[in-house]
Formats: sequence, C-alpha cells, structure tokens
Amino acid sequence: MSEARTKPFTGYHMAAILIGFFGIVIAVNIYMAKVAVGTFGGTVVDNSYVASQNYNEWLAEADRQSKLGWSITASRVAGGKVALQVADNGVAGQGFVISARAIHPLGRAPEQALRFEPQGDGNWLSTEALPSGRWTLHFEMRRDADHYRTIADVK
Repeated sequence: MSEARTKPFTGYHMAAILIGFFGIVIAVNIYMAKVAVGTFGGTVVDNSYVASQNYNEWLAEADRQSKLGWSITASRVAGGKVALQVADNGVAGQGFVISARAIHPLGRAPEQALRFEPQGDGNWLSTEALPSGRWTLHFEMRRDADHYRTIADVK
C-alpha cells in the first residue's frame, strides 16, 4: 500500500497567503477610494468656521420663513417640466414670483435656472424642462418684501 505524501507547510506558503490577502484588501480599498472620489459632488460649505459665523442669521431667517406659513411641493410631469403646489395660508399662490436653480446632485450636469408660471389654484409649472434624472431644486419665492427659500428633490 502506498502512502500519500504531503508537502510540509513552510514559511513560503505563509508569505504567499499573507501577500495574497493583503494584496486583495489593498486593491479593493484603492478601487473604493477611486469610485468615491470620482462621484463626490463637492462640499456643502468650503469653510465650516466661516459658515458658523452666519448660523444665528440663518436661524432668524428660518424663523421668519416658518411664520409666513408658505410651502412648496414639487413633482415632475410629462415632458420633463416641474409642477409646483404652493400653499400660503389661503391666498392660493397669488402675487408670487417663483424661481429655482436645478443642481445635479453629483455635479455631472450643468446647473439650470427655472422660471415658473401660475396655472391657478396655487399650481405652477416651469417654463423649461429638466433633463431626466434626479435633481435638487433650490427655490426662491417672493411676494412684496417677503421671501421664502427651500430645497426639494425631483426624480
């Protein structure tokens, strides 16, 4: 009867296992870092300390806006245009000037300006169509001396 011969486990085998393991881990990390950097759309603020100096002003503006009782609901309709439903404590969206900046969340498409025309009963429709995909809309709504800013996503 013949005996099965096995090779002994040596330092070379252990070295190959360690190099292979850490090689795979490093390769995956490099790939993930490359993908993350390639899809990063930028910073929210360039300098958080400078931005913090305006924090109390932002809170006061948010308080003024909430006292107005205005709100905007955005959705995409056929043809790529953006439809808005504006609520403003019973005035049905009259006397407003509404505009928006459409920003692609990953920065892969150029920023676009949108203007809106009233359709009646607090409904508004953009005059321009947005390309397909997800967009972040930065709205500004004005009536007389009052103004309201908000952000909404549309797909």
